Amino acid sequence: MKKLLLLTAAIALIACKEEPKDYVTLSGKITDKSSDSVVVRSRTFSKTIKVNTDGTFSDTLKVAAGVYNFYDGSESTNLFLKNGFDINITVDTKEFDESVKYTGLGSEHSSFLAKNSLMQEKLLDIDALSNLDMTGLDAKFNEIKTSLTEFYNANKDIDSSIINGLSKNIDPMLNYYKGYISESIALKTELAKGSPSPTFKDYENYKGGKTSLSDLKGKYVYVDVWATWCGPCKVEIPSLKALEKQYHGKNIQFVSLSIDDDRSHGNSWDKARADWKAMIADKNLGGIQLFAPNGWQSQFVVDYKVKGIPRFILIDPNGNVVTPDAPRPSDPSLTELFTSLNI
Repeated sequence: MKKLLLLTAAIALIACKEEPKDYVTLSGKITDKSSDSVVVRSRTFSKTIKVNTDGTFSDTLKVAAGVYNFYDGSESTNLFLKNGFDINITVDTKEFDESVKYTGLGSEHSSFLAKNSLMQEKLLDIDALSNLDMTGLDAKFNEIKTSLTEFYNANKDIDSSIINGLSKNIDPMLNYYKGYISESIALKTELAKGSPSPTFKDYENYKGGKTSLSDLKGKYVYVDVWATWCGPCKVEIPSLKALEKQYHGKNIQFVSLSIDDDRSHGNSWDKARADWKAMIADKNLGGIQLFAPNGWQSQFVVDYKVKGIPRFILIDPNGNVVTPDAPRPSDPSLTELFTSLNI
């Protein structure tokens, strides 16, 4: 009788065993939320999830296992989803990539992706790498490849599709960055420190009238080549405004040169100019705000070989090149450069 009772109990336990979920439970909290919703997306999937006033959110998703993008309306990160997972995300938008945390069933795969992102960002420091010569650059990229390969091989518990995908992407990714940085190194050879700077003449000034580079002679000139449609350009705005305030009254002029007249984005000249003026007013942008007359084809932009933005240029009081590819406002090395020049 006792054996029969035990057998009955065992059958009951099997019958009550919870079946694996055929969906992902995704929840979390966003501090200083950027939007009233978040989007989880891939090439073939998109799901918008409402974010409550306190920053919390929760939903279920039926997905094909794989890497997805989590977008909060301003920034994004990657996560790995698979039906049956129960993942909680916390993130502070003031330090998005650095603060994102994953917990719960299956979270270790997304945590690995977040760690990989930070590692790549640290290893691929564009400003630091651009200060190397070509021999040093080759050696550094060999070191980076070794570091990434060892990191991927050491994480045997992470889903193999993630490891395989990242491993296959090492060479294409590094070749892209190396090509970009090689151009920067070559640029510093062609537009060497102390050589006469390319000039601009009679560019439209937001405050009225025209401005030429020669009008600014006698002070250092820090030029920000940007556009209203450029996300990375807009990310630098707070740092640039802080920099302008810090160096107000010093022997330096801050010039923001918009190339919004970019027909490849389908904008007419009038719309591009209107967008430029609207953003200056909306963001209360300071410094000298200029509008390049022919977008990418404006002579100053062409002469400085600008192929991507934002791009920052530093010119000395005599109109000579200090660097054709200066550090960004958010990079502490910029103020170090200013200090070395007694600005």
